[in-house]
Amino acid sequence: MKTVVDPDLCTGCELCVDTCPDVFEMEDDIAVVKVDQVPDGLEDDIREAVDACPAEAISVEG
Repeated sequence: MKTVVDPDLCTGCELCVDTCPDVFEMEDDIAVVKVDQVPDGLEDDIREAVDACPAEAISVEG
């Protein structure tokens, strides 16, 4: 599973970082994904971050 944040849509609310800090971090007020592949066991946290994102800036591939 790979996660992507669209920097044009991200509002910098940090909700994804709060939900899954092992995968997301803030860089210049925009959320970025800090891993190439989502570590095992964090799939539910990623789905929660996707669902919670108010800007719908997070997508999942694979």
